[in-house]
Amino acid sequence: MDRLGASGLAAALRGGVDCLQLRDRALEGAALLARADAARAVADAAPHPVRLLVNRRLDVARCAEADGVHLGFDALAPPEARRQLGERAWIGVSAHAPEEAAAAEGADYVHLAPVFDPLSKPASRPALGLDRLAEACALGKRVWAQGGIDASNAGAAVSAGADGVAVTGALSSAADPERAARALRAALDAHAA
Repeated sequence: MDRLGASGLAAALRGGVDCLQLRDRALEGAALLARADAARAVADAAPHPVRLLVNRRLDVARCAEADGVHLGFDALAPPEARRQLGERAWIGVSAHAPEEAAAAEGADYVHLAPVFDPLSKPASRPALGLDRLAEACALGKRVWAQGGIDASNAGAAVSAGADGVAVTGALSSAADPERAARALRAALDAHAA
């Protein structure tokens, strides 16, 4: 929420964002739970259902009544997270190559990144491109394309087989987050049909 603030986040949700991932490695314990509770309140006020996922912290996800967790490379394995959170929880993982996506047993989705050079931070690894995205999508897993995604290329990611996209920079740097989210939603919907 820091990058957008509560009002920017609410605007992005009005624009069609349907899933929030709370990721703030600087916060621990009560401060992270407070942030999760605030995000849950904004998500619950959205005009459509919005999933809330907490990065890495199963305890915070449970206390905030989040819909699930997103696990990084240093977190629990998806089957253990599922055992702790239950069958209804959404469990996601990060991957930086199709081979890593293939190894994501027990996850509901995989964030594959970076598909393009990130918009929100300097690139720390080469962009995978659409061919590698298509390779990961051919594995039969739900893949969300991440990294450098905006309205101009979100449709291409879906055409390559992605079930969705994960964005930071396209919304956090937008002067009008609602408008940016609407443009992303329109691009996704046009290519999904």
